[in-house]
Amino acid sequence: MTAAVAELAAPIGDRRELVEWFEQGCKPPEDWRCGTEHEKFVFRRSDLTRPGYDDPDGIGELLHRLEAFGWKPKREAGKTIALVMDGASITLEPGGQFELSGAPLETVHQTCDEVHDHLDQCRQVGDAMGLGFVGLGFDPKWRREDIPWMPKGRYAVMRRYMPTVGSLGLDMMLRTCTVQVNLDYADEADMVDKFRLSLALQPLTTVLFADSPFKEGALTDHLSLRSHVWTDTDPDRCGMLGFVFEDGFGFDRYTEYCLDVPMYFVYRDGRYIDVAGRSFRDFMEGRLPELPGERPNIDDWSDHVTTAFPEVRMKRYLELRGADGGPWGRLCGLPALWIGLLYDGAACAAGWDLCKHWTDEERERLRVEAPRLGFAAEVGGRSLRDIAKDMVAIARQGLKARARLDGAGNDETGFLTDLEEIAESGITAAERKRALFEGRWGGKVDPVFEEFAY
Repeated sequence: MTAAVAELAAPIGDRRELVEWFEQGCKPPEDWRCGTEHEKFVFRRSDLTRPGYDDPDGIGELLHRLEAFGWKPKREAGKTIALVMDGASITLEPGGQFELSGAPLETVHQTCDEVHDHLDQCRQVGDAMGLGFVGLGFDPKWRREDIPWMPKGRYAVMRRYMPTVGSLGLDMMLRTCTVQVNLDYADEADMVDKFRLSLALQPLTTVLFADSPFKEGALTDHLSLRSHVWTDTDPDRCGMLGFVFEDGFGFDRYTEYCLDVPMYFVYRDGRYIDVAGRSFRDFMEGRLPELPGERPNIDDWSDHVTTAFPEVRMKRYLELRGADGGPWGRLCGLPALWIGLLYDGAACAAGWDLCKHWTDEERERLRVEAPRLGFAAEVGGRSLRDIAKDMVAIARQGLKARARLDGAGNDETGFLTDLEEIAESGITAAERKRALFEGRWGGKVDPVFEEFAY
C-alpha cells in the first residue's frame, strides 16, 4: 500500500476533516472549469423497448463496442459498468439510461464539442446494433416493470430502500433523464453566492428545459414530469434546502446537512454493504451495526455526499440539477446559461436581484408549480416567463463579458439561442410535444422516438 493510499484509507479523525473536504474544492477564477453531464434513454429501433444489460443488443455490449473509440472499462463483479477516458466517463443509471459525465473543460465550445463527439460515437455503435438514443425528462412509453435493472450494487440498495421513503423513487431511478452542469467556486463566500442564486433559480431552469409531458403513452398534467417525481422521492435528501439562504450558511452548515442525510451503503472489498437509513454520525463513532467498531475514511464521506439529491448539490464543486434531458442544442444551453450567470460577477449580482426577495415559502411553491404550470407560474407578481427572459438576457451579458472565442471568432452566446426562443415565445418543448401528440401524432407517443432521437 502506498503512502497516499494508506492516508486515504485512514479513519476520519474528526468532523473538521469533512468540512475541509468541501473547502478543497476552492479554485482561483483562472482555474474554473465546467463539466456537463447528460443522460439519455436507449431504445431498440425495432420495437422501442429498453434493452437489458446482458441482451445480445444490450447495454453491456453497447459499452463494449464503445471501447473501440479509446474508452477504458471499469468493472464491478466482472461486468463493465462504466467507461473512462481523458477525464470523462460514461456511466449507467439504474434503468440503463446512458450518461456522459463530461471532463472539466474551460469553455462551452469545448463541452459542446465533447457532447457532439459522444453522441456521434453512440450513433455509430447504435446504428450497428439497431439501437437509438433519445433525450427526454421521463420515459414516454414504458412502465416501471417493463424496464430492466442494471447490475450495479448501489442500485440494489436504493431499489430496496426507495419505496420506504417516497412513492416515486423507483420512477426517478428507472424512468428519468436529466442534464446538469458542474461549476467551480473561488472560496466560501463565492460558493455561498453561487449556491443561493442557482438554487433559487432552479425552477426557472426546470421550465426552460421542460420536456417530459408523457407517461405510459398518455399525456400528463405536467410539463416536467421528471421534476415532479423528485418532489416525492425522498424528503430526507431532496428539495430546495431553505438553510442555504440563512445567515451563516457555508461549508460547515452543508456538512451538517450531509451528516443528517441517511446513508445508503458502505463500499468495502468490491461490494456494497446495505446500511440504508443508518446515520453517518453513528458511523463516525463506530456504531454501525453492519460494521461494528469500524469508522469511515474520506472515501466513505465522498460516496455519502453523492447520495444527497437536492436541486443544487455541492461536492467539491456545485452541481446544478434542475433540467430535463433534451436535444443536442439544449445540452449545450445549460452550461452556457449557468456559466453566463455564475462566472461573471456583474451577471451574478444582476441574477440575484431577480430572486433575492423571494421567501422560503415562495421558493418551495415554485418548485411544485413550475413543473406543472410552466411559464404561467408566478412569484413576486411576475410570471416565470418574464423572469426567464431576464435570466437568459443576464446570462448573455455574462458570456459576452467572458469573451471566450472559438476558432471562428464566435463567443459563447450562440449556445443560448434555443433558450432565448423558448423564453420569448413562452412555449416549452413539452408543450410543443403535447401539440404534436394531439395533432399529427394522432394520440401516440411512438413518433417521439423517431423524430427526436439523436
